[in-house]
Amino acid sequence: MLSALDLTLLYLVAAVLGVVVCRSLKLPPILGYLVVGVVIGPNALALASDVPAVQHLAEFGVVFLMFAIGLEFNLPKLHSMRSMVFGLGLLQVVVTIAGTMLGHVLLRWGFEMAGRPWDLGWQGALVLGSAMAMSSTAIVVKLMSERLELESEHGRRVIGVLLFQDLAVVPLLVLIPALGGSGSAMAQTLAWAGLKAVLLLVLLLTGGQHVMRRWLTLVARRKSQELFMLNLLLVTLGLAWLTEHAGLSLALGAFVAGMLIAETEYKHQVEMDIRPFHDVLLGLFFITIGMRLDWQTLVYQWPLVIVLTLAPTAAKFVLVAGLAKLFRSPTGTALRTGLYLAQAGEFGFVLLTLGAQHNLIAAQWVSPVLAAMVMSMLMTPLIIEYSDRIVMKLSASDWLLQSVQLTSIAKKSIQTEAHVIICGYGRSGQNLARLLEAEKIPYMALDLDPDRVRQAAAAGQSVVFGDAARLPSLIAAGLSRASAVVISYHDTPSALKVLHEVRGHSPRIPVIVRTIDDTDLEKLRAAGATEVVPEAIEGSLMLASHALALVGVPMRRVLRIARDARDRRYGLLRGYFHGSDDDTAEDRDQARLLSISLPDASPLVGQSLRELDSAAWKISIVSVRRKNGAVRSADDDLVLQAGDTLVVSGTPESLARAEQGLLVV
Repeated sequence: MLSALDLTLLYLVAAVLGVVVCRSLKLPPILGYLVVGVVIGPNALALASDVPAVQHLAEFGVVFLMFAIGLEFNLPKLHSMRSMVFGLGLLQVVVTIAGTMLGHVLLRWGFEMAGRPWDLGWQGALVLGSAMAMSSTAIVVKLMSERLELESEHGRRVIGVLLFQDLAVVPLLVLIPALGGSGSAMAQTLAWAGLKAVLLLVLLLTGGQHVMRRWLTLVARRKSQELFMLNLLLVTLGLAWLTEHAGLSLALGAFVAGMLIAETEYKHQVEMDIRPFHDVLLGLFFITIGMRLDWQTLVYQWPLVIVLTLAPTAAKFVLVAGLAKLFRSPTGTALRTGLYLAQAGEFGFVLLTLGAQHNLIAAQWVSPVLAAMVMSMLMTPLIIEYSDRIVMKLSASDWLLQSVQLTSIAKKSIQTEAHVIICGYGRSGQNLARLLEAEKIPYMALDLDPDRVRQAAAAGQSVVFGDAARLPSLIAAGLSRASAVVISYHDTPSALKVLHEVRGHSPRIPVIVRTIDDTDLEKLRAAGATEVVPEAIEGSLMLASHALALVGVPMRRVLRIARDARDRRYGLLRGYFHGSDDDTAEDRDQARLLSISLPDASPLVGQSLRELDSAAWKISIVSVRRKNGAVRSADDDLVLQAGDTLVVSGTPESLARAEQGLLVV
C-alpha cells in the first residue's frame, strides 16, 4: 500500500516523463497525462490505485479550468461574438445531443427487431450526446495559437463554439445527476436547481462585480503578492463551496468567480497567478481519467473502439461544417471549423464520469467510449496539421479563395520595389510603418487580424490580410524584391517559421526580429536573423539614459554611453551603410558599413578571420553572412567559405582598400 508521499511522487515523476515525451513529439501535454494514467493505472502496471482522495484532488483541476474559462466570459466579449457563441455554438451542442438521441432510438429499434437487447437507456444516451458535443479547448486553442490562427476566419468560429461548449457544461453538470430519478422527481430537482442557479447568478452578477472590484482593490493596496494569491484561492474555492452547498456544482461557483473577476482591472494579473494551479491540477485530473482506461479494451475490443472513434468524429465534422456553412461561412472556412472541432474534449470526460457515477451508463460502455475519446484526441494534432491538404481535396473553391487572397496581396505589392515587409501590424508594426513613410520608404504589412487590416487599409495604409509564416503570402508580398523583412511581434516559434521560409527562398534578405528579451537570441540568430532587438535591453538603455541625465551627467556623455552600449550589443550599429544622401561634410569621416561578397575562387576561402590583414586595412569585421543566409558573429576562429558576405566597418578610404584586397582573385 503506497503512502500519500509515495503516491504524490509517483504522480509527479509520471507526469514529468509524460510531458517530456509529448513535448519531444510536439504533442499537447494533455495526451501525455492520459497515457501516463493508463500506464500507472490499475489496468496496466497497477503502480497506483484510483483512490478517492486522488479523485477528489483531481476535481480541483476542473474547478480551476472553469475559473479560467469564466475569466474569458466578460460581457463585452460575449456581445461581440454573440452570433458565433449563441448561434453556431448553441446549434452545435443542441443538434449533437439531439442527433445522439435519435441514433439511440434507431439503434434500439434495430436491436429489438433483431431480437437482441439494447442496454442503454435514454438517460445514458443523453450523457453520451453531451460528452460527444464537447471538443478539447486545451488542445485546439494551443495548436491554433502555434499556427497563428486564433484571429483567422475559421479560428474565430472555432473559439466561439468552444466558448459555448464550455458554458453549456454548467447546466449539464446540474442536469446529469438529476437524470437518475423518476420523471416527476427529475422535473422537481431540475426546477429547484434552476431556481437556485438563477437566484445565485442574479445575486452575484448584479452586485457581485462591484463588491469583487472593491475587495480586490482593497487587497491589492496591501502590496503583498502572497496576500493576493491567498485571496484569489479563497474567492475561487469559496464560491465553489457556496454553489456546491446550494445543491449545484463546484464548477458553477468557480465559473461565476471567473466571470466576476473578468469585469475588473485585475483580470490579467489573476490569469498569470492562477495558471500554475490550473495546469498542475488539470494534469492530475487527466491522469485519473487515463487510469480509468483499460488497455485490454483496445486489444480485445479494437473493432468497437475504432467504430466509436471514427463514426462520432466523422459525424461531428459533417455536422459542424454544415452548421458553419448554414451561418454563411465560405466552404473552406466551414470545413476547417468542422475538422478542428471533430474530436472529444476534456469536459466530455467529466460528463461521462459523472454519468457513470450515477449509473446512467452501463459499465461495459465506459471503457470503450473512454478509449475512443482518447483516440480522437490523439488524432487531433495530425488532423489540424494536414487540415489544409484535406480542405483542398474536399473543396476546389477553397483553393480558389486562397488564390484570390494571394492575388490581392500580389496586386497591392506588384508596383513595389526595395520595400520592407512588416510581419504583424500591431503597435510596433504601425510605429515602424510611420517611420518608413516619413522617410519615403515603401512597405507591405501582413497581419491576421481582419478588423485591424480593414481599418488600416481604409485609412490608406499598405496592409493586407495574410499569414507571414506561410511562404505563398511572403512571395505574394514581393519577398524576392524586398530590401528587408521585419518581424514586429514577439513570438519566437512564429519568428522561426518566418525565418525558415525567408532563408529558404531569399537567403540574402536581412531579417530583423523583435523579442521581449534575449532568451532566444542565439536560436534566432542561428535560424538566420540579421539582428534581434530585445525590448528589455532597449528599455534598460532608455531607463539608464534618463537616470544618468537626471543625476547630472551631461547629455552628450549620456548619448555617447547609450550609443556605445548599442554598438556593443548590435553589430549593425557599428557604422552605417552609405547612401546617395550621405555625402555631407560631417558624414565623410564617420565609420561606415560595407557588404563585400567573396568570389567563389577567392584565395581567402579557407582562411580564418584571424589570418586576414584587417588591421592593416584599418577596418573591423562586424559579421559574416553565409551563402545559405545564416549570420555569424565575427569570431577570430571563423573560417571563410565561398560565397560569404563580409560586413565591414571603417572610413571610406579604409573600406575602399579593404574592398580591393578582399575581391582579389
